[in-house]
Amino acid sequence: MRRYLVGRLAAMALTLLLVTLMVFVIINLTPGDPVAFMLGPSASQAQVLQIRHLLGLDQPVWQRYLSWLWRIAHGNFGVSLRSGAPVLPTLLQRLPATVELMAGAMIVALVLGISVGVLSAVKRNSFVDALSRVVALAGISMPGFWFALIAILIFAYYVPLFPPSGAGGLRHLVLPACTLGFSLAGIIMRLTRSSMLEVLGQDYIRTARAKGLRERLVLYRHALRNALLPVTTVVGLQVAALLGGTVTIETVFAWPGLGFFTYQAMLVRDYPVIMGSLFLYAAFYLVVNLVTDLAYVVADPRIAYGKGQ
Repeated sequence: MRRYLVGRLAAMALTLLLVTLMVFVIINLTPGDPVAFMLGPSASQAQVLQIRHLLGLDQPVWQRYLSWLWRIAHGNFGVSLRSGAPVLPTLLQRLPATVELMAGAMIVALVLGISVGVLSAVKRNSFVDALSRVVALAGISMPGFWFALIAILIFAYYVPLFPPSGAGGLRHLVLPACTLGFSLAGIIMRLTRSSMLEVLGQDYIRTARAKGLRERLVLYRHALRNALLPVTTVVGLQVAALLGGTVTIETVFAWPGLGFFTYQAMLVRDYPVIMGSLFLYAAFYLVVNLVTDLAYVVADPRIAYGKGQ
């Protein structure tokens, strides 16, 4: 296990290095000058060149990347080109709102996905099964921003039950969390259903029923526990994917989280904020993948990471 962890941590560091390099090159090749956004259209060319020199933006891309990497290694994410505030404290200030949104979306996805998936497997080929498959397909197929706009139109305009934007309490969280969690719920529904159907056909399930165990005990103690093994992997990977989905959902609902802040930074080419937020995104994704692999050992003791893994 120790050898496996050391190898994974080394691979994570290399992956993070390559991701930041690619992102840094791409955003610097994207048209648009952050200094021009800072100074406005009335600034002269001499002023633009002077500010670019002060910020080091006139240096080669590779030199700027190495400087940024050196600062990151020392915990310095730089300062925002737009506000002049330190990047890391600003990002950490926005992070709790994003975590709150992700937690709400994950609760919606797990409760809806697993419960409906199990019900669909138990009621196979019934009307409930057909309806749940349609709902799952809609959740997977419908773009998040489109579902968000529909939710705002219905539940904030025609039936004003929830606020259409902003943060401030549980009522503000309902629409963005349900919107973000709906697509993941569709994936979990389909995977739980197929996994449950496979497990329900196993010999040990028939043996448990032959012993006279209650059906609820057979389903939840014997079948569901084993059926959730593949779901664990998907949920772990989708937790990281949720973080990427927060950019769209937070922008639509004006949710004051990391995703909305990153989107605003992209509009004005605020390079330090963009790089800092994407660094956090990539690091979070890699950590979640590692935790998912380790959670597999807890869920199934037959799995062990050792030599050759």
